[in-house]
Amino acid sequence: MDKSYRTSMFLLTGFICQLLSAPAFPQELIEKQTAQQAWQRISSCFTPPQKWDNQYGKYRSPLIFNDGTLAKTADQWQRRRTEILSDWQSMLGQWPELNTKQKLEILETKQRENFTQHRVRFEWIPGQQTNGYLLVPAGDEPMPAVITVYYEPETGLGLGNPHRDFAYQLAKRGFVTLSLGTTEATAARTYSLYYPNIDNAKVQPLSMLACAAANAWYALSNQKQVDKNRIGIVGHSFGGKWAMFASCLFDKFACAAWSDPGIVFQNDRGSINYWEPWYLGYHPKPWRKRGMITNQNPAYGLYPKLMKQGRNLHELHALMAPRPFLVSGGSEDPPGRWEALNHSIAVNNLLGCKNRVGMSNRPKHAPNEESNEIIYSFFEHFLMQNQ
Repeated sequence: MDKSYRTSMFLLTGFICQLLSAPAFPQELIEKQTAQQAWQRISSCFTPPQKWDNQYGKYRSPLIFNDGTLAKTADQWQRRRTEILSDWQSMLGQWPELNTKQKLEILETKQRENFTQHRVRFEWIPGQQTNGYLLVPAGDEPMPAVITVYYEPETGLGLGNPHRDFAYQLAKRGFVTLSLGTTEATAARTYSLYYPNIDNAKVQPLSMLACAAANAWYALSNQKQVDKNRIGIVGHSFGGKWAMFASCLFDKFACAAWSDPGIVFQNDRGSINYWEPWYLGYHPKPWRKRGMITNQNPAYGLYPKLMKQGRNLHELHALMAPRPFLVSGGSEDPPGRWEALNHSIAVNNLLGCKNRVGMSNRPKHAPNEESNEIIYSFFEHFLMQNQ
């Protein structure tokens, strides 16, 4: 289905629900889990299946420096981490300066169940504002928070396809949530963010989405209801790519969950399409025809250069260490992805940290109730431990 049409239908669905005074999703309150109860639910996700245990595939270890030496201590890893981040920043393009004094302008407020919903606006990249939704549970003490990202922010509220309502579900569980999306770009089928403009982007668009999420982190952390040390990020598919790059490239995110983004490059899967110009294959218009890479329809820009250099996204995953992350895997991230994830486990082992890399699996791309409960339990365990 055309994404601009789908966006319109999402918004129409929510509007009809409001007209009928009927909730878009069930309104019952969720009983909070303790951090320990949450861990019992997800602990098995943090151990690779026997078939994939200690399997590293063809991925080059992120512990190996560019000069071929191996990081063997925590201090050496910090130097290697700096090297990886510098390499990727150079390839992706340098972000513009982040706005650490971000403020959310409240446009509209209404009460929903056990939280307050604000429609908000802020500048997420220089010269460009966005609208989103801030959901704030009742309470006086600073709370953990999660940024949710997708094609448009209404889906996160429960006004789109089922099981993508991360902001709504987490707010009911006691998290402050900020739901964001690229509404205008999605309608225009350009999907992403282009800086300084779409005709002359100096930063790969997927990295610019990460930059926007970093600015959103500052906007959220400046809210008095939010504990800035306990802010995570989650997204599905397009949003999963967005959440992955944001959390890997910006280390203030305390943890992250990525729902079936395709966590490594794979050229024979049409949904793992990092080569498209709105992700890592930016080139000036006219853009390549959308779809798989062929001789008649090649990739341009950074992506083929990354392929030629043997780069892959497991290097970025390693930047999360020792921060925890969860891959909510579906059709694009099957159990074999442990070959990439084991490299992050190796980095965490070097740092003396256990249970920081997890993956659940389902057959289909779409999230479902069971896979989402694992995501919510993940955040409850890692962000609510101090409560």
